[in-house]
Amino acid sequence: MNRIIAPSLLAADFNNLQKEVEMVNQSNAQWLHCDVMDGVFVPNISFGIPVIQSLSKISDKLIDAHLMIVEPDRHIDSFVQAGAQNITVHYEAVIHLHRTIQYIKNKGVMAGVSLNPHTPVSLLEDIAPDLDLVLVMSVNPGYGGQKFIHNSFEKIARLYELLQRRNSKAQIQVDGGVTVENARELYDHGATNLVAGTTVFKSPDPKKTIDELLYV
Repeated sequence: MNRIIAPSLLAADFNNLQKEVEMVNQSNAQWLHCDVMDGVFVPNISFGIPVIQSLSKISDKLIDAHLMIVEPDRHIDSFVQAGAQNITVHYEAVIHLHRTIQYIKNKGVMAGVSLNPHTPVSLLEDIAPDLDLVLVMSVNPGYGGQKFIHNSFEKIARLYELLQRRNSKAQIQVDGGVTVENARELYDHGATNLVAGTTVFKSPDPKKTIDELLYV
């Protein structure tokens, strides 16, 4: 499967957001990752539908909406209308996961599920064939710039095995502490889609860093 780099807008300079998006547009990154936080499911508050709507007008990349919010079902229609092309909900925040995934897919966008560090991949056994993406949180969600949880390598490998066994074509996305130094090992364990915030946006040469993550 082709590798995908998804720079995380959470680490961008919000005083120059259009300039940051233009940089991503000019890079070899394929997705733009948008962490939506509500201050309830996670302790931080980030941004919501109006920002996604604005981004969809200026971004050439796929808008990847990662909903770190309670009751995400209530807002799926709004995020689709705002321009999100992939919507990822948290396993821990959804009661009827199959229904939610099918609803997202029926809206004509990709559907993903995110797992917090303590959530085992085995819980996806029955839903795996229906997923377009599984997001492995390699830090505890809610803040950017955290240190990578080393056990995530084994978790990614277990997820890869599960998806293969269940004939699922879901991408394995990794979010949290992704760097040029650990990108190769993430790919080797089965990851196909890397979210990078601080690594990209705090780099002296973000486009070069994106290439290093992509082609390591």
